[in-house]
Amino acid sequence: MKASDLRVALFSGNYNYVRDGANQALNRLAEYLLRKGVTLRVYSPTTDTPAFEPTGELVSVPAVPLPGGRDEYRLALGLPGSIRKDLRAYRPNIVHIAAPEILGHRAVSWARRNGIASVASVHTRFETYAQYYRLGFLEPLMIYLQTRLYNRVDGVVTPAPMMSDLLRGWGVETPIREWARGVNHDQFAPARRSLEWRRSLGIGDGELVIGFLSRLVLEKGLDVFAETIGELERRGVPHRVLIVGKGPAHDWVAERVPNAIFTGFLTGEDLGRAVASMDVFLFPSVTETFGNVTLEAMAAGVPVVAANATGAGSLVEEGVSGYLIEPRAIADYADAIERLAADPALRARMGAAGHQRAQAYHWDRVNQHVVDMYLDVLARRDAR
Repeated sequence: MKASDLRVALFSGNYNYVRDGANQALNRLAEYLLRKGVTLRVYSPTTDTPAFEPTGELVSVPAVPLPGGRDEYRLALGLPGSIRKDLRAYRPNIVHIAAPEILGHRAVSWARRNGIASVASVHTRFETYAQYYRLGFLEPLMIYLQTRLYNRVDGVVTPAPMMSDLLRGWGVETPIREWARGVNHDQFAPARRSLEWRRSLGIGDGELVIGFLSRLVLEKGLDVFAETIGELERRGVPHRVLIVGKGPAHDWVAERVPNAIFTGFLTGEDLGRAVASMDVFLFPSVTETFGNVTLEAMAAGVPVVAANATGAGSLVEEGVSGYLIEPRAIADYADAIERLAADPALRARMGAAGHQRAQAYHWDRVNQHVVDMYLDVLARRDAR
Protein backbone atom coordinates (compact mmCIF):
# COMPACT_ATOMS: atom_id res chain seq x y z
CA MET A 1 0.00 0.00 0.00
CA LYS A 2 1.13 3.56 -0.72
CA ALA A 3 0.04 7.01 0.44
CA SER A 4 -2.33 7.52 -2.48
CA ASP A 5 -4.32 4.45 -1.33
CA LEU A 6 -5.18 6.12 1.97
CA ARG A 7 -8.69 7.43 2.63
CA VAL A 8 -8.51 9.34 5.91
CA ALA A 9 -11.41 10.58 8.03
CA LEU A 10 -9.92 13.18 10.39
CA PHE A 11 -11.96 14.15 13.47
CA SER A 12 -11.14 17.38 15.28
CA GLY A 13 -12.92 19.29 18.02
CA ASN A 14 -11.71 22.60 16.58
CA TYR A 15 -10.36 22.46 13.04
CA ASN A 16 -10.55 26.15 12.16
CA TYR A 17 -13.07 28.17 14.18
CA VAL A 18 -10.60 29.29 16.91
CA ARG A 19 -6.94 29.48 15.94
CA ASP A 20 -4.53 27.50 18.13
CA GLY A 21 -1.36 25.46 17.79
CA ALA A 22 -3.20 22.16 17.55
CA ASN A 23 -5.38 23.05 14.61
CA GLN A 24 -2.52 24.83 12.87
CA ALA A 25 -0.62 21.53 13.02
CA LEU A 26 -3.67 19.61 11.74
CA ASN A 27 -4.14 21.95 8.80
CA ARG A 28 -0.46 21.67 7.90
CA LEU A 29 -0.81 17.89 8.08
CA ALA A 30 -3.88 18.06 5.83
CA GLU A 31 -1.99 20.10 3.25
CA TYR A 32 0.84 17.55 3.26
CA LEU A 33 -1.54 14.59 2.98
CA LEU A 34 -3.31 16.12 -0.01
CA ARG A 35 0.03 16.87 -1.63
CA LYS A 36 1.00 13.20 -1.20
CA GLY A 37 -2.17 12.04 -2.95
CA VAL A 38 -4.06 11.00 0.20
CA THR A 39 -7.86 11.30 0.06
CA LEU A 40 -8.95 13.31 3.10
CA ARG A 41 -12.24 14.33 4.67
CA VAL A 42 -12.32 16.37 7.90
CA TYR A 43 -15.15 16.24 10.47
CA SER A 44 -15.36 19.04 13.05
CA PRO A 45 -17.75 21.49 14.69
CA THR A 46 -17.84 24.78 12.81
CA THR A 47 -19.07 28.36 13.32
CA ASP A 48 -20.22 31.17 11.06
CA THR A 49 -17.06 33.12 11.92
CA PRO A 50 -14.09 30.77 11.40
CA ALA A 51 -10.63 32.02 12.32
CA PHE A 52 -9.21 30.90 8.96
CA GLU A 53 -10.09 28.92 5.85
CA PRO A 54 -9.82 25.15 6.37
CA THR A 55 -7.42 22.97 4.42
CA GLY A 56 -9.26 20.13 2.71
CA GLU A 57 -12.93 19.20 2.63
CA LEU A 58 -14.59 20.03 5.95
CA VAL A 59 -17.86 18.45 7.11
CA SER A 60 -19.65 20.34 9.88
CA VAL A 61 -20.55 18.24 12.94
CA PRO A 62 -23.48 19.52 15.05
CA ALA A 63 -22.24 20.95 18.35
CA VAL A 64 -23.20 23.19 21.26
CA PRO A 65 -21.23 25.99 22.95
CA LEU A 66 -18.87 24.64 25.61
CA PRO A 67 -20.22 25.45 29.09
CA GLY A 68 -18.22 27.00 31.91
CA GLY A 69 -17.54 30.40 30.39
CA ARG A 70 -15.63 29.06 27.37
CA ASP A 71 -18.40 29.33 24.77
CA GLU A 72 -15.93 30.29 22.04
CA TYR A 73 -15.40 26.52 21.78
CA ARG A 74 -17.95 24.02 20.47
CA LEU A 75 -18.66 20.55 21.86
CA ALA A 76 -20.04 17.79 19.64
CA LEU A 77 -22.26 15.53 21.75
CA GLY A 78 -21.87 12.45 19.57
CA LEU A 79 -21.83 11.09 16.05
CA PRO A 80 -25.28 11.87 14.62
CA GLY A 81 -26.95 9.87 11.87
CA SER A 82 -26.09 12.42 9.21
CA ILE A 83 -22.37 12.06 9.94
CA ARG A 84 -22.53 8.27 10.08
CA LYS A 85 -24.29 8.30 6.70
CA ASP A 86 -21.59 10.57 5.29
CA LEU A 87 -18.88 8.25 6.62
CA ARG A 88 -20.49 5.21 5.01
CA ALA A 89 -20.58 7.00 1.67
CA TYR A 90 -16.99 8.24 2.04
CA ARG A 91 -15.61 4.78 2.95
CA PRO A 92 -12.44 5.70 4.88
CA ASN A 93 -9.76 3.11 5.57
CA ILE A 94 -8.26 5.18 8.42
CA VAL A 95 -10.06 7.14 11.13
CA HIS A 96 -7.80 9.73 12.79
CA ILE A 97 -8.99 11.46 15.97
CA ALA A 98 -7.22 14.57 17.24
CA ALA A 99 -8.91 15.11 20.62
CA PRO A 100 -10.09 12.80 23.45
CA GLU A 101 -13.56 14.37 23.61
CA ILE A 102 -16.99 12.88 22.96
CA LEU A 103 -16.65 13.15 19.17
CA GLY A 104 -13.30 11.33 19.25
CA HIS A 105 -14.66 8.52 21.46
CA ARG A 106 -17.67 8.03 19.20
CA ALA A 107 -15.55 8.08 16.04
CA VAL A 108 -13.31 5.34 17.43
CA SER A 109 -16.36 3.25 18.39
CA TRP A 110 -17.73 3.68 14.85
CA ALA A 111 -14.40 2.60 13.36
CA ARG A 112 -14.21 -0.51 15.57
CA ARG A 113 -17.78 -1.53 14.73
CA ASN A 114 -17.05 -1.21 11.03
CA GLY A 115 -13.64 -2.89 11.05
CA ILE A 116 -11.76 0.28 10.14
CA ALA A 117 -8.30 1.15 11.44
CA SER A 118 -7.96 4.11 13.79
CA VAL A 119 -5.16 6.40 14.92
CA ALA A 120 -5.10 9.09 17.63
CA SER A 121 -2.84 12.12 17.79
CA VAL A 122 -2.10 13.86 21.08
CA HIS A 123 -2.04 17.66 21.01
CA THR A 124 -2.97 18.93 24.46
CA ARG A 125 -2.75 17.71 28.02
CA PHE A 126 -6.44 18.14 28.75
CA GLU A 127 -6.14 16.53 32.18
CA THR A 128 -4.06 19.52 33.35
CA TYR A 129 -6.85 21.97 32.52
CA ALA A 130 -8.86 20.90 35.55
CA GLN A 131 -6.56 22.69 38.01
CA TYR A 132 -7.10 26.04 36.26
CA TYR A 133 -10.88 25.86 36.63
CA ARG A 134 -11.08 24.51 40.21
CA LEU A 135 -11.95 21.03 39.00
CA GLY A 136 -8.79 19.24 40.06
CA PHE A 137 -10.80 16.32 41.42
CA LEU A 138 -11.66 15.40 37.80
CA GLU A 139 -8.03 14.87 36.76
CA PRO A 140 -7.87 11.11 37.59
CA LEU A 141 -11.09 10.52 35.65
CA MET A 142 -9.76 12.43 32.65
CA ILE A 143 -6.57 10.35 32.68
CA TYR A 144 -8.60 7.15 32.88
CA LEU A 145 -10.82 8.13 29.94
CA GLN A 146 -7.84 9.13 27.79
CA THR A 147 -5.98 5.93 28.61
CA ARG A 148 -9.03 3.86 27.70
CA LEU A 149 -9.44 5.73 24.42
CA TYR A 150 -5.79 5.41 23.38
CA ASN A 151 -5.89 1.68 24.14
CA ARG A 152 -8.85 1.28 21.76
CA VAL A 153 -7.07 2.66 18.67
CA ASP A 154 -4.49 0.93 16.48
CA GLY A 155 -1.79 3.57 16.81
CA VAL A 156 -0.98 6.77 18.67
CA VAL A 157 1.23 9.66 17.56
CA THR A 158 2.67 12.03 20.16
CA PRO A 159 4.79 15.11 19.56
CA ALA A 160 7.71 14.32 21.85
CA PRO A 161 9.40 11.54 23.85
CA MET A 162 8.24 12.96 27.20
CA MET A 163 4.62 12.71 26.06
CA SER A 164 5.13 9.13 24.86
CA ASP A 165 6.62 8.21 28.23
CA LEU A 166 3.72 9.86 30.05
CA LEU A 167 1.15 7.82 28.10
CA ARG A 168 3.03 4.58 28.74
CA GLY A 169 3.12 5.50 32.42
CA TRP A 170 -0.65 5.83 32.36
CA GLY A 171 -0.90 2.30 30.94
CA VAL A 172 -1.29 2.96 27.21
CA GLU A 173 -0.12 -0.21 25.44
CA THR A 174 -0.98 0.78 21.86
CA PRO A 175 2.05 1.28 19.55
CA ILE A 176 3.26 4.89 19.77
CA ARG A 177 5.19 6.90 17.21
CA GLU A 178 6.35 10.47 17.44
CA TRP A 179 4.95 13.25 15.29
CA ALA A 180 6.85 16.37 16.26
CA ARG A 181 6.12 19.83 14.86
CA GLY A 182 7.93 21.93 12.31
CA VAL A 183 8.74 25.60 12.13
CA ASN A 184 8.79 28.16 9.32
CA HIS A 185 12.45 29.10 9.29
CA ASP A 186 11.87 32.09 7.02
CA GLN A 187 9.30 33.52 9.42
CA PHE A 188 11.12 32.76 12.68
CA ALA A 189 14.78 33.74 12.43
CA PRO A 190 17.20 36.00 14.32
CA ALA A 191 17.38 38.31 11.28
CA ARG A 192 13.74 39.30 11.92
CA ARG A 193 14.77 41.22 15.07
CA SER A 194 13.92 44.90 14.72
CA LEU A 195 15.09 47.60 17.10
CA GLU A 196 13.07 50.08 15.04
CA TRP A 197 9.90 48.13 15.74
CA ARG A 198 10.76 47.97 19.45
CA ARG A 199 11.28 51.75 19.48
CA SER A 200 7.83 52.21 17.93
CA LEU A 201 6.46 50.53 21.06
CA GLY A 202 8.48 52.80 23.34
CA ILE A 203 11.11 50.15 24.15
CA GLY A 204 14.70 51.37 24.44
CA ASP A 205 17.47 49.53 22.61
CA GLY A 206 19.13 48.49 25.86
CA GLU A 207 15.98 47.41 27.69
CA LEU A 208 15.38 43.72 28.43
CA VAL A 209 12.18 42.49 26.80
CA ILE A 210 10.48 39.48 28.42
CA GLY A 211 8.09 37.99 25.89
CA PHE A 212 5.05 35.73 25.96
CA LEU A 213 3.35 34.26 22.89
CA SER A 214 0.15 32.24 23.02
CA ARG A 215 -3.60 32.38 23.07
CA LEU A 216 -4.45 34.24 26.27
CA VAL A 217 -6.17 31.57 28.35
CA LEU A 218 -5.45 30.66 31.97
CA GLU A 219 -4.23 27.15 31.15
CA LYS A 220 -1.17 28.62 29.41
CA GLY A 221 0.35 29.41 32.81
CA LEU A 222 -0.61 33.07 32.89
CA ASP A 223 -0.81 32.99 36.69
CA VAL A 224 2.83 31.90 36.98
CA PHE A 225 3.84 34.38 34.30
CA ALA A 226 2.20 37.27 36.19
CA GLU A 227 3.67 36.19 39.54
CA THR A 228 7.15 35.94 38.02
CA ILE A 229 6.90 39.45 36.57
CA GLY A 230 5.76 40.66 39.99
CA GLU A 231 8.78 39.00 41.62
CA LEU A 232 11.16 40.67 39.17
CA GLU A 233 9.59 44.03 39.98
CA ARG A 234 10.03 43.41 43.72
CA ARG A 235 13.69 42.62 43.08
CA GLY A 236 14.14 45.78 41.05
CA VAL A 237 15.22 43.94 37.86
CA PRO A 238 14.69 46.36 34.95
CA HIS A 239 12.58 44.88 32.17
CA ARG A 240 9.71 45.39 29.74
CA VAL A 241 6.96 42.86 29.09
CA LEU A 242 5.72 42.07 25.58
CA ILE A 243 2.62 39.85 25.24
CA VAL A 244 1.68 38.57 21.78
CA GLY A 245 -1.75 37.01 21.34
CA LYS A 246 -5.35 37.48 22.32
CA GLY A 247 -7.98 35.49 24.18
CA PRO A 248 -10.57 35.55 26.97
CA ALA A 249 -7.95 36.05 29.72
CA HIS A 250 -6.64 39.33 28.25
CA ASP A 251 -8.23 41.52 30.93
CA TRP A 252 -7.16 39.09 33.66
CA VAL A 253 -3.49 39.31 32.75
CA ALA A 254 -3.64 43.05 31.93
CA GLU A 255 -4.86 43.71 35.46
CA ARG A 256 -1.97 41.72 36.96
CA VAL A 257 0.76 42.93 34.59
CA PRO A 258 -0.44 46.51 34.04
CA ASN A 259 2.75 47.73 32.35
CA ALA A 260 2.77 45.03 29.69
CA ILE A 261 2.66 45.91 26.02
CA PHE A 262 -0.05 43.89 24.22
CA THR A 263 0.32 43.50 20.47
CA GLY A 264 -2.84 41.46 19.98
CA PHE A 265 -2.96 38.64 17.47
CA LEU A 266 -0.12 38.71 14.90
CA THR A 267 0.68 36.56 11.87
CA GLY A 268 3.29 36.23 9.16
CA GLU A 269 6.23 38.61 9.14
CA ASP A 270 4.71 40.69 11.95
CA LEU A 271 4.71 37.67 14.25
CA GLY A 272 8.24 36.64 13.29
CA ARG A 273 9.48 40.17 13.95
CA ALA A 274 7.79 40.34 17.35
CA VAL A 275 9.27 37.03 18.53
CA ALA A 276 12.79 37.82 17.29
CA SER A 277 12.59 41.22 19.03
CA MET A 278 12.23 39.59 22.45
CA ASP A 279 15.28 39.10 24.68
CA VAL A 280 13.86 36.27 26.84
CA PHE A 281 10.88 34.04 26.12
CA LEU A 282 9.01 33.15 29.33
CA PHE A 283 6.54 30.29 28.91
CA PRO A 284 5.41 28.55 32.13
CA SER A 285 2.62 26.45 30.58
CA VAL A 286 2.36 22.81 31.68
CA THR A 287 -0.47 21.92 29.28
CA GLU A 288 1.67 21.60 26.14
CA THR A 289 2.46 18.28 24.51
CA PHE A 290 5.09 19.89 22.26
CA GLY A 291 5.20 23.66 22.57
CA ASN A 292 5.10 25.16 19.07
CA VAL A 293 5.72 28.65 20.43
CA THR A 294 8.80 27.46 22.32
CA LEU A 295 10.25 26.10 19.08
CA GLU A 296 9.41 29.35 17.29
CA ALA A 297 11.25 31.39 19.94
CA MET A 298 14.26 29.07 19.67
CA ALA A 299 14.27 29.37 15.87
CA ALA A 300 14.26 33.16 16.30
CA GLY A 301 17.36 32.97 18.50
CA VAL A 302 15.63 33.86 21.79
CA PRO A 303 16.67 32.07 25.01
CA VAL A 304 13.78 30.28 26.71
CA VAL A 305 12.74 30.09 30.35
CA ALA A 306 9.96 27.51 30.55
CA ALA A 307 8.25 24.97 32.75
CA ASN A 308 10.06 21.66 33.08
CA ALA A 309 7.12 19.71 31.70
CA THR A 310 6.01 17.95 28.53
CA GLY A 311 6.52 20.39 25.70
CA ALA A 312 9.51 22.57 26.51
CA GLY A 313 11.16 19.70 28.38
CA SER A 314 11.76 17.90 25.08
CA LEU A 315 13.01 21.01 23.28
CA VAL A 316 15.06 23.16 25.65
CA GLU A 317 18.47 21.91 26.73
CA GLU A 318 18.93 23.00 30.33
CA GLY A 319 21.67 25.63 30.68
CA VAL A 320 22.41 25.55 26.94
CA SER A 321 19.41 27.02 25.09
CA GLY A 322 17.56 28.17 28.19
CA TYR A 323 16.36 27.14 31.61
CA LEU A 324 13.73 24.57 32.65
CA ILE A 325 12.00 25.45 35.90
CA GLU A 326 9.78 23.37 38.16
CA PRO A 327 6.26 24.45 37.20
CA ARG A 328 5.31 26.74 40.09
CA ALA A 329 8.74 27.76 41.38
CA ILE A 330 8.31 31.52 41.02
CA ALA A 331 11.63 32.42 42.63
CA ASP A 332 13.47 30.05 40.29
CA TYR A 333 11.82 31.59 37.23
CA ALA A 334 12.87 35.02 38.47
CA ASP A 335 16.42 33.80 39.23
CA ALA A 336 16.82 32.51 35.68
CA ILE A 337 15.58 35.72 34.10
CA GLU A 338 17.70 37.84 36.45
CA ARG A 339 20.75 35.81 35.39
CA LEU A 340 19.97 36.40 31.71
CA ALA A 341 19.25 40.08 32.30
CA ALA A 342 22.69 40.61 33.80
CA ASP A 343 24.61 38.76 31.06
CA PRO A 344 23.98 39.74 27.39
CA ALA A 345 26.69 37.30 26.25
CA LEU A 346 24.84 34.44 27.96
CA ARG A 347 21.62 35.47 26.20
CA ALA A 348 23.44 35.47 22.88
CA ARG A 349 24.97 32.00 23.47
CA MET A 350 21.68 30.47 24.54
CA GLY A 351 19.80 32.10 21.68
CA ALA A 352 22.32 30.76 19.16
CA ALA A 353 22.11 27.25 20.67
CA GLY A 354 18.32 27.27 20.47
CA HIS A 355 18.43 28.49 16.88
CA GLN A 356 20.77 25.64 15.98
CA ARG A 357 18.56 23.05 17.69
CA ALA A 358 15.48 24.33 15.85
CA GLN A 359 17.06 23.67 12.45
CA ALA A 360 16.20 19.97 12.81
CA TYR A 361 12.44 20.66 12.70
CA HIS A 362 10.80 20.85 9.26
CA TRP A 363 7.10 20.33 8.55
CA ASP A 364 7.35 17.91 5.63
CA ARG A 365 9.80 15.70 7.50
CA VAL A 366 7.67 15.42 10.62
CA ASN A 367 4.34 15.07 8.75
CA GLN A 368 5.71 12.05 6.89
CA HIS A 369 5.79 10.27 10.26
CA VAL A 370 1.98 10.38 10.36
CA VAL A 371 1.74 8.86 6.89
CA ASP A 372 4.16 6.16 8.03
CA MET A 373 1.92 5.44 11.03
CA TYR A 374 -1.17 5.14 8.81
CA LEU A 375 0.60 2.68 6.51
CA ASP A 376 2.05 0.72 9.42
CA VAL A 377 -1.36 0.37 11.10
CA LEU A 378 -2.94 -0.90 7.89
CA ALA A 379 -0.07 -3.30 7.25
CA ARG A 380 -0.42 -4.75 10.75
CA ARG A 381 -4.16 -5.21 10.30
CA ASP A 382 -3.61 -6.92 6.93
CA ALA A 383 -1.05 -9.23 8.51
CA ARG A 384 -3.58 -10.27 11.16
